[in-house]
Parts: sequence; structure tokens; C-alpha cells
Amino acid sequence: MRELHGAHFDSTVWNDLAFRGDDVVVAGYAGSGTGWVQQIVAQLVFNGDPEVSIADISPWVDLRVGPVLARLAMLEAQTHRRILKTHLPVDALRFSRQARYIHVARDGRDVAWSLHNRHLHAADAWYAMLNDTPGRVGPPVPRANPDIAEYFREWLGGDGAPFWPFWENVRSWWAVRGLPNVHLVHFEALKRDMAGEIRRIADFLEIEVDPASWPRILRHCGFDWMKANAPQVAPLGGALWEGGAETLINKGTNGRWRDVLTARDAADYEAAALAELGPEGATWLAGGAAA
Repeated sequence: MRELHGAHFDSTVWNDLAFRGDDVVVAGYAGSGTGWVQQIVAQLVFNGDPEVSIADISPWVDLRVGPVLARLAMLEAQTHRRILKTHLPVDALRFSRQARYIHVARDGRDVAWSLHNRHLHAADAWYAMLNDTPGRVGPPVPRANPDIAEYFREWLGGDGAPFWPFWENVRSWWAVRGLPNVHLVHFEALKRDMAGEIRRIADFLEIEVDPASWPRILRHCGFDWMKANAPQVAPLGGALWEGGAETLINKGTNGRWRDVLTARDAADYEAAALAELGPEGATWLAGGAAA
């Protein structure tokens, strides 16, 4: 329905992708758990193979920079079931009726904490890639405010600044949750019952898993395993962050904001969630109640 351009993404990259009927698209705002869900899908598709690297096989399709044509050629050459990542709202995607879409969401306060970690530890090469390459739309991405509470207030007040709008992303996917080829997952629900959520994802993707494979699939989707194998899981293998991939696969926990934000900060966020998503959507975003 529209095109989006920014420092990070170019939605028109999707125009040159030839969809396949079994494609899996993992969507979510940055910091919401897209990498975790990519890992889950890859483990289901490849039957728990520990050598599968989502950093290599599952690209962020709408990433503006990098060798876009090579990225598309790599996807075209893949013979296995493809796993594609996007950070776009659904109305900025070229939407396939055949592909399966999994959207992962997370309380925005936890999202901001995750974003701050990756923004604060971004290497000079990350800024150069986003700010100094041709085709950037909008202002350059500034250095992260080291004060995480102030960072959160800037992010909330600027609706995702200095990245991209948060509320429209969540709202767009919430609005299409009833489509048969869309499945919503919540980070907190994965934390509470990872095995159950992975089984639901497998059912949605119509993947029949050998019962003998479940233990290793669950092991390879656990945070400890992903942290120990971070270069296979982190975007771009973690090459653009100080400390490498281990910096991006950070805490995997929610609620770290509780001891930092003021009661007013939390109330401002909750009021925004209610205004942007309505009572049902805001409740779901806060804790992952069944959608």
C-alpha cells in the first residue's frame, strides 16, 4: 500500500523478490525477537541441525545497504524452504497470499532496552554503513545516548527515534492477525512456554517434526545455546558491533526497565500503548496474552 525508505531500509527491495509458495517471512520491530524466531523456524525447517546459520541463510530483505542484488540472488538460489526477515509494517510489504508470516512483538519498554544495547555498542562501520552510503533517506543516525532512561524517553517521545516508528509497526500486524497466513508470537510467551510456542509455530507452518528431533530443536532455540553460538544467530554475524555477536545476543530477559524508569515514564508508555493499540492490543503487547 506504500513504500518506506530510511537510513535502514528500502521497502522496494521486495519488488524484485520472486515469492515461493512455502516462503516463511519473520517480521517484527527491531529488538522484539526476530532473531529468536528466525532461529526457531530454521531449527524446524532443518530438523534441529546445529550447523544451520540464520546469519548466512536468512537475510533482512529490506535492508537498504549491502549487496542487495547478491542478497536476492542468494535467496533465488536456495533450494530449501526459505526464511526471510523484515522489519517493515505489513502495509509496506508486497504481501503474498501463499507465504506464511510470523510476527513477533514485545513490550516496547523491553524493545527500547534491547535497542539501546545494540545502538550503544555499534561500531564506527555501522554508522558509516547507514549514514555515509548513497540512498539514505532522512537524517543520519546519531550516536546513542548513554543514559538508558533518557534514551527510552527520546525513543517513546519520538515514536521510535532515531530508528523508525514503533506503534505503526505493531498496529499494522495486530490488524491482520486474523488472516490464515499470519501468526502472531510474543517474546514473553516464548519465555513462558518456549516448547508450546514452538509447537504452535510448527503447526502454523505445517511442519511435522520427528519426535526424536524435539529435544535438540528445543536445545538449539534456548538462549544459552544461542549465546554460545552467537555468530550463527546475530544479524550480519555481529560484525558491525563492538564485542561482536555476543553483544547482540545479550540478556534475553524482560523487565529490566522496572528498576530504572520512573512511575511517570511507565505511565506515559502505557497511555501511549492504549491510545495506539486499543485495550486488547495494548494488553497483548504488554504480556503476550492469547491473540
